[in-house]
Order: sequence, then structure tokens, then C-alpha cells
Amino acid sequence: MENFFSTIMAILSTFQFKDAIDILSISLILYYLLKLFRQSRAGQLVKGVVILLIAYALSAVFELTMVNYILKALFEFAVIIIVVVFQPELRQALERLGRNRTFKSLVPTGSPSPDAAVFKSISDVSDTCVVFSRSKTGALIVFERDSVLSEIAATGTELNSDTSVALLGNIFFNKAPLHDGACIIRDGKILAAGCILPLTKNNDVNAELGTRHRAALGLSEESDAVVVVVSEETGTISIAVGGRLIRDLDRTSLHEKLSDLIIPGESEKTDLFTSVFKSKKEKKHEKK
Repeated sequence: MENFFSTIMAILSTFQFKDAIDILSISLILYYLLKLFRQSRAGQLVKGVVILLIAYALSAVFELTMVNYILKALFEFAVIIIVVVFQPELRQALERLGRNRTFKSLVPTGSPSPDAAVFKSISDVSDTCVVFSRSKTGALIVFERDSVLSEIAATGTELNSDTSVALLGNIFFNKAPLHDGACIIRDGKILAAGCILPLTKNNDVNAELGTRHRAALGLSEESDAVVVVVSEETGTISIAVGGRLIRDLDRTSLHEKLSDLIIPGESEKTDLFTSVFKSKKEKKHEKK
């Protein structure tokens, strides 16, 4: 027992501040890796890797030469295999790191402050969604934030036009060529329409939600975009952000949410407190 305490004291006597930083850094990396694995299919892939490691150990114990040789060769290329297999998860993790507000505050981006076009686009979308809700016209409108959506915009038709209720109404008119896709708004202007969005990989999404809602959730999982959805079946107005769906919005609540999420300054307060202080109504209708 005395030797144990002596060893502990010897370690503590050599412990420096840089060691604490080192331990804290590793802890944070492990925490975010585990969090990423739990929120994606990577968790299942990790289980498969563990099974291979167990098989490798058993092949060595029972002298299964061929199995051991194959698994050993497989693990020699483990780094390349991990990059290929976990590419979507690694990309998502790096994008989240780049969007982290702590790092962004340390590195100025030189982004301009919101102008009148951004405020106008929020009002135009809010007014349009109310009209769509009454007529049960399906719509999918994306507000680009820090994550650049040029690849998504390239799947549609480039417009680069100012927003208006009339133009949005023409885009999502049920016989219009672009009505099935999404409309992307960048810096208050309609960048493109008829765009194809990735569907959510979350298997726990409510089965009642259609393709528009699944596409909205999918893009919000892969980027920090704010996606507005109007259901063609029920006329319900929803917002997808951060892989979550906030439903049953009216004109006032939609305008407030968009303003909080899109306009700098207001969005910071929303990111810090919305997840904790959600209203009972939002908790009831939020679909994970």
C-alpha cells in the first residue's frame, strides 16, 4: 500500500501544466468521437472492427495461420480503410469543428453584417409559407449559413434573384418544372431552385413524414443550413435545423425562428439556449 502511494506521489511531483492540457485534449477528442459514433452509423462499424480484433486475437491463440495472416494484412492498411469507410463521418466531424463558434471567434472571417436583403428574404419566406399552408402547396426552402451549399445548388437551376412572394409562388407552383426540388437562399438572394437534397440517415424518423421532411432533416444533419418545409398533405409549416424538426409554426413563430437562426447575434443566443429552454409545444412536436 505504501509503495502504491509512493508511486502516486512520484507521478504527481512530476506532473506539469502541459500534462493537464494533454490529458484534457485527449479526453475531449475521445468524447467527441464517442458522441459522433452514437449519432451515426459509425457505431455499428466500430462494433465490426472490434469483432475483427477479437477474431485476430483468437486466430493467434489457436494458431489459425491463414486467418491470422489475412487479418494481419487487413490491419496493416487500417488507416486507409478507416478513412474510406468513415469518410462521411470524418467529413461531418471536420465540418462541425469548422462551424464551432469558439474557433470562429478566434479566427475572424470578415463576413459582412446582414443587409436589407436578408431581412427581406426572411419576411418573404414567412409570408409565402403562410400562403402555401392555406393552399397546401408543398415547399422546401433552404437558408444557407456557414456551410457552403454550392454542390447542392449545382443539382438545380441557378437563379441569383431577389426573393419575393410572387417568385417563390411560381417556383413551387405544382405544375412548375422546379417545384419538386428545394430552393436555396444565400445572403438574402435565391441562389438556385429545383435542387436535390440528401435524405436523412436517421431510422427513427416518424414514418408519417414524407420525402420533403426527410430531405430537410438530411441536409440539416450534414450542414448548419436552416430548412423550411411546408407539407403538401397537411399544410404544416416546419423548420429543420441540426437534425431536428420543429413543427406547427405560424407566420409569427416562423419569422422569429428564422430571424434568431439566420441573423448573426440572435443566432448565438438561440444556439446556446434553444436546446435547453424549449417550449412544451416544441418538445411535443419535435421529431428526432
